Amino acid sequence: MKAELQTDRFKALDACHQQIHEHLAVLADLLDRLETGSDSVYCRQKAKTIETYFSETAREHHAEEECSVFPNLLLSDNPELLQAVQTLKQDHGWIEQNWLELAPMLRAIAQGEDWVDMAELKHSIEVFLNLCHDHITLEETLIYPQAKARLAEELASRANRLAQ
Repeated sequence: MKAELQTDRFKALDACHQQIHEHLAVLADLLDRLETGSDSVYCRQKAKTIETYFSETAREHHAEEECSVFPNLLLSDNPELLQAVQTLKQDHGWIEQNWLELAPMLRAIAQGEDWVDMAELKHSIEVFLNLCHDHITLEETLIYPQAKARLAEELASRANRLAQ
């Protein structure tokens, strides 16, 4: 049962990455629309959706990685892997810090307020997009494959022990 839960956990984490990519694309589109002066219902709705998603689901995703993916990898004797995990943990802090600056601006847009400075919004969104894309790339190209390989090894080892 535990093996199925761990496999399902990775499916959920992968699905969340896909959702994050989709929300980041909407955020980039929102910035483009706002830069052209659009103050539409669409922009307000998208700002609310993005703010809610990254304030809730994405934060939970990072917490799940810190709890269930990173600890096993930190037991590795591979310096590259250890450095990558430390980088990702630091990224979570940077993403959160940037989000704390960006979220109030998106909430204001969602509520139709006009105090948001476009230059500051643009900078915050660009930083957030870059942080998130780089972070996910490292997870998907190194960390998740390593974590999945370790899980497969553990499952094979358990199966061998049970078969004996």
